Amino acid sequence: MPGKVYLVGAGPGDPGLITVKALKLIEKADVLIYDQLANSEFLKKVKPGCELLDVGKTAGNHPVPQPEINRLMVEKAKVNSVVVRLKGGDPFVFGRGGEEGEYLAENNILFEVVPGISSSIAVPAYAGIPVTHRQTASSFAVITGHEDINKEESSIDWNEMAHGADTLVILMGMGNLEPIVGQLLKAHLDPGKPVALIEKGTTPSQRTLTGVLSNIVELSQIHGIKPPAIIVVGEVVLKRNKLNWYENLPLFGKVIWVTRSRTQSSQLVQSLQALGARVFEVPTIQIDPPDEETSLEEAVINLHKYHWLVFTSANGVQKFFECLLKIGKDARQLGPVKIAAIGPATADKLGEYLIKPDLMPVDYVAESLVDAFHGIPLNSKAVLIVRAQEARDTLPQGLSAMGAQVDIVPAYKTVIPEQSEVMDRITSGEIPFPDLVTFTSSSTVANFVKILPETLLVQIKKKSQFVSIGPITSQAAENLGININMEAEVYTIPGLVEAIQKMCSPR
Repeated sequence: MPGKVYLVGAGPGDPGLITVKALKLIEKADVLIYDQLANSEFLKKVKPGCELLDVGKTAGNHPVPQPEINRLMVEKAKVNSVVVRLKGGDPFVFGRGGEEGEYLAENNILFEVVPGISSSIAVPAYAGIPVTHRQTASSFAVITGHEDINKEESSIDWNEMAHGADTLVILMGMGNLEPIVGQLLKAHLDPGKPVALIEKGTTPSQRTLTGVLSNIVELSQIHGIKPPAIIVVGEVVLKRNKLNWYENLPLFGKVIWVTRSRTQSSQLVQSLQALGARVFEVPTIQIDPPDEETSLEEAVINLHKYHWLVFTSANGVQKFFECLLKIGKDARQLGPVKIAAIGPATADKLGEYLIKPDLMPVDYVAESLVDAFHGIPLNSKAVLIVRAQEARDTLPQGLSAMGAQVDIVPAYKTVIPEQSEVMDRITSGEIPFPDLVTFTSSSTVANFVKILPETLLVQIKKKSQFVSIGPITSQAAENLGININMEAEVYTIPGLVEAIQKMCSPR
């Protein structure tokens, strides 16, 4: 039987605005046929082996004509179970979803429409402009601004639009802004009618310009507003004075580089994005197996010999339990062994395996963990430390000095990841120059200095600010000539985010 095509709306730009159903379909897709999306993060959600087909269009550039897109959908559906046609916004709001659905029906291909949040309502909302308001606007109209306004037989009755709805939302209209304004004025709309132009709406690059019909064209030229942008005309624009929530977020527009590994960065990235930052992953570490993988297996098999099991990172916890399952064991192997965790992130990872640590220090560094063991009899006690292959010896030395018999087992190692893709994105400007760079470990600092070209590193050290997760990381940075502008008071990812907020808040 032929497969099924899903005409899916991806929303306007903020990746959090995609629907649950749409995201699940992206994850299930055998083939993903996608437009020029406002957010390419969705492409990272596909399963291994999914075929990605870019048919995106930009203004004046249509590399894949619509008939070819239609043919592709039918062709792929005949040999695949799940074909997702992913479109920005909503498929049926100026998205040609209707045409594509008709073509699929004519070719006896099953299809389903998954609506998306349209930019016509989402972008004004992110600019603090409600398209309706009980006191101001009881109706709104969504209009394409892409049509040639001066053609003889326009499908848009601008006179009726000007007086038939309280709010006008015009999509894809920046290239025709002047003639659109001319048509509205010709229809005797008040020259003092408020207007907003919203560029790159719902993204941290959003810019909003307000004016009135009589001056908005001139203002747009002065401020250089460019597509993609939408035009909002109506009294509701004035509500922005009180409702402008998004552009007032504490980190709005700040460009932040996250140097953590891709597998670890999601919590930090999401927290910063929620505060309005433009976050870019520039990973300087990658988590790989240690050089001697068998040592961890041996330690797990002989776990009954140990009195204490000490974890110094969430990565160590994950690798330990992966090894446990690999050799056919489970958490019962821990038996009476007591568990120590260096901090809350490590404790949270233990919690995923239903393990609660017996000991955790007040400050989340090795020195504090050594202090936490004072008062606990360790003389001749066997202690197993599960950690990274490259790590400071503060903890094993401190416990040995207290009489413990310490074994160290590397669960993973950190290496420098392949950087060609990231460097290409930096060179092309896709990853812009940072206002701020975050460091979450000494390794992220050391590798950051190694991977960046010397000239770029010098510029960043001069013009950017740096935030560290804690004193050990800060010291590593200072040793490499990087001045840390702010250090987290609590040595965790939430503590790092709080430090960034504090540093960026108005004095």
